[in-house]
Amino acid sequence: MEIVNRVATSSLVTVDLEEYYHPGERVLLDIRDWLFQGLLLKEKEFRAYVREHDWEQYDNKNVAVTCSTDAIVPVWAYMLITSRLQNANHVVMGSLEMLEFSLFRQALAGIDLQDMQGAKVVVKGCGNLPVPDSAYMELTRLLTPVVSSLMYGEPCSTVPVYKAPRK
Repeated sequence: MEIVNRVATSSLVTVDLEEYYHPGERVLLDIRDWLFQGLLLKEKEFRAYVREHDWEQYDNKNVAVTCSTDAIVPVWAYMLITSRLQNANHVVMGSLEMLEFSLFRQALAGIDLQDMQGAKVVVKGCGNLPVPDSAYMELTRLLTPVVSSLMYGEPCSTVPVYKAPRK
């Protein structure tokens, strides 16, 4: 009797989100120290901080720009900072978690959904890289309109997530 690996011969398509992980360094730029008492933006002083700041340290890095205090920061201030981050790889306003989601969203937007049309897809679960839950949600959002079924886990042990209605 021949032993057959049914997983290897199945029509399942496996998606490993670790393949979409951006390897670049992540940096948090908190502007609270650029504000008067951490709460008030004084334009002249703020512009001086922006002018004198070492922007080269962010070159080719992924940057999350935030203000960790409850200050009201005008939009132009974030625009001014972003204008100085032109050599950064990726820039978002918010936390490192938001940065991670943005990096994944950008990478997942490159998936050719035609390749997944009608497929039975397994999204690999365990791994070594920090894949945020939001990336799994984004992948689910992208795949459910095109796949016949979506599962989570390993091909030999999956949890059903979605099954397309019969037409």
